[in-house]
Amino acid sequence: MADSNGRAIIPECYHPLCALMSKHPLRSVLKVGSNTVLSRLLGFARDIILAHLFGAGEMADAFFVAFRIPNLFRRLFGEGAFSQSFVPVLGEYRAQRTPEEAQAFVADISGWLALTLAVVTLIGILAASAVVYAIAPGFADDPGKFQLTVELLRITFPYLFLISLVALAGGVLNTHGHFTVPAFTPVFLNLSIIATALFWAPHLAQPVIAVAWGVLIGGVVQLLFQFPALKKLGYLRWPRLRRRDPGVAKVLRLMGPAAFGASVAQINLFLNTILASLVGANVVSYLYYSDRLVEFPLGVFGVALGTVVLPLLSRQAAERSAQFPETLDWALRLTWLIGLPATVGLLILAQPLLISLFRYGAYSAEDAWQSSLSLMGYGIGILPIIAARVLAPAFYAHQNTRTPVRFGMISVAVNMIISLILAWPLQQLGLAIATSTAALVNATLLWRRLHRDGLYQIQVGWWPFLLKSSAMAIIMGLVLFCLRGDTALWLALPLWERLLRIFGLVAIAAVLYLGGTWGLGIHELSDIIRRRTDRA
Repeated sequence: MADSNGRAIIPECYHPLCALMSKHPLRSVLKVGSNTVLSRLLGFARDIILAHLFGAGEMADAFFVAFRIPNLFRRLFGEGAFSQSFVPVLGEYRAQRTPEEAQAFVADISGWLALTLAVVTLIGILAASAVVYAIAPGFADDPGKFQLTVELLRITFPYLFLISLVALAGGVLNTHGHFTVPAFTPVFLNLSIIATALFWAPHLAQPVIAVAWGVLIGGVVQLLFQFPALKKLGYLRWPRLRRRDPGVAKVLRLMGPAAFGASVAQINLFLNTILASLVGANVVSYLYYSDRLVEFPLGVFGVALGTVVLPLLSRQAAERSAQFPETLDWALRLTWLIGLPATVGLLILAQPLLISLFRYGAYSAEDAWQSSLSLMGYGIGILPIIAARVLAPAFYAHQNTRTPVRFGMISVAVNMIISLILAWPLQQLGLAIATSTAALVNATLLWRRLHRDGLYQIQVGWWPFLLKSSAMAIIMGLVLFCLRGDTALWLALPLWERLLRIFGLVAIAAVLYLGGTWGLGIHELSDIIRRRTDRA
């Protein structure tokens, strides 16, 4: 659909689900994103504290590996795979069954998920040594570091059980158009880690042990926070182990392929962790600190957009709505509009950002320089990673989990090949480039298949949109480059001046880019401003 000027019309939806989304999915994206901002800011505060306490040394490496392992399994059993297979089926139940049947279905599927999680968690705790050796084989050369990682993993592994049930609850709430509680929930994990790092860690011989317990405590609080919202909707029931409901079998069947397809980025990061433990000291920590900065735009915008798009596309697919390709096109334009300046900004401000946020205590100037290399490598992957989070739900909405799996396997192979070629000569930079390249391959394959199968058609107005937004991103980048200053200046500035300067540069870039795109008439931005004004 297009208006008289040839511009694509942002899709409207007249189903009750969209009424729950304030009549336009963009408002839901903004709602999820705004709640996620607080969590991400607290995440930065958490990482600043960890950098101050542990820098990029042995304890930091051990904790980051121990924390990454349950996070990978969380993707396999929780947020990614479960949401992609569960939300479309629950959407069908809401459209075609009674509320009581939908509630019974959730109780059944939660029982099977909880049982699987309990088994995996128990195995993970008992086999912690083998898991650490498989994931970070380079740690075996340092017995102290290896044993510390094993101890931390045994503490953090139960977080998998808790956060996967949190993901189940979030899927239920998102399907009903309730996005605030799931988006706000990660705040409690960051608060728990910060509290244990500040008030408990100083009293322990191994301070990082307290931080690991903070992860577990945060998982408990996150799960409990979901209960009132679930009870209000009638979904707070005891889990059951029944398979009579056909929806349970369908979710279990879809979840196998979805577990791999939704975890491609995490699997690539995990492969990087294995190589990082082998190619050099502290490379694991360099990758972690740079990844945290990349996760800000990915978390605030990419997760928000993917969270809102999946239930909307699932409902449109179930109804065979002609608006499906228009919704997908709209989401891809927002991906480009936000992801492009984020990429340019991170590439130019990589080292100033790391110095401003983490250059305190044990985190040295050399750590900031080394981390900036991987940050630039990860930065070029922002656009394809967000795009994949928009494109993959288009397949999941049609309950097709196999196609994303095939493409995921290809991207993992690409990541491994490039990593093996670049890891030793370029270390963290080579590993980050491999991850970004794999993300680009995955997104390209997803886009081509959707277009080939007729599920997505390019709407009119893309070329003017690309030219205008790209021109403003280039101008923004040139201004940032001129105003950035050299590394010596950033290292010489006191804390408050660093933060004031970096926030000032980010503000200038945002005003320049958003003002320029508004002036050039990019209607996606106009829609955001117009609708927020209407709401006020």
